[in-house]
Amino acid sequence: MPETSDPRWPLASPRTADWLRELAGDGVTGFMPPPLPDAAWVLNAMYEHERGPAGVTYDAYHRARVADGGVARHLVGDLDLTEVGVATGGGLGRAGHPGPGRRRLRWAELAARTGDPVVPEGLLPSFRCFPSAKQGGSWPLRITPPTEGSLDRESWHRLIEMLTAHSPAGPDTPCLAYYSPLMLRNPDFENPHVRAGRLGDAGDLYDNPEVAFSPSNLWAEDRSWVLCTDYDLWATKVAGPAPLVEALLADPEIEAVRLPWAP
Repeated sequence: MPETSDPRWPLASPRTADWLRELAGDGVTGFMPPPLPDAAWVLNAMYEHERGPAGVTYDAYHRARVADGGVARHLVGDLDLTEVGVATGGGLGRAGHPGPGRRRLRWAELAARTGDPVVPEGLLPSFRCFPSAKQGGSWPLRITPPTEGSLDRESWHRLIEMLTAHSPAGPDTPCLAYYSPLMLRNPDFENPHVRAGRLGDAGDLYDNPEVAFSPSNLWAEDRSWVLCTDYDLWATKVAGPAPLVEALLADPEIEAVRLPWAP
């Protein structure tokens, strides 16, 4: 893994991830833990433009931009679509709030609107969710879909706060962070790339300039809890004690669900 300029997260021995390899396989897209003893899925945030057009998809918008050479301004009412952004849905890597005019659109709200389940039974949170929200497979331009392979900035920082509150040592909890080799400039599929640090410094991991993702795994050194953000998914599994999981499910900022078929 590339060296980071933050001395608070030095490289650790690859052997520190051996216990996760034994539990969850090779970890190419992230080590997916079993419940330890409980687990919940933190859903990546999505957003909706307050004045976004209902009938325009990302695909239609990009086709129009290509047709005019990307020069013309596209207006729908008083909304300038050239200012909306170019997220295409399930974009890879970290992201935060997309800016003014957009509000958090909770998965449960979109499920109630479309009639789709929050997560279809038997599946994991991914691009396969919310087929009824799309037109021809393309999301409506007014919606910024969840990121793929990385927690969004706001959910990452809130999750760190909650982990801190449920760890006996609080911000001084020793932690380890693992990044999937798919995220690295020079992938090494044999030796897991792990960094060691304090939970109180975990916010810094989100802005590692060498990696455009939140860590694939973060866990307490005592293994009391572990989270996994799979490279192919739109959510992070948090496995740990029941009080932590219940707090995640009840938190007004984080949106978390239990998946009985993926405990």
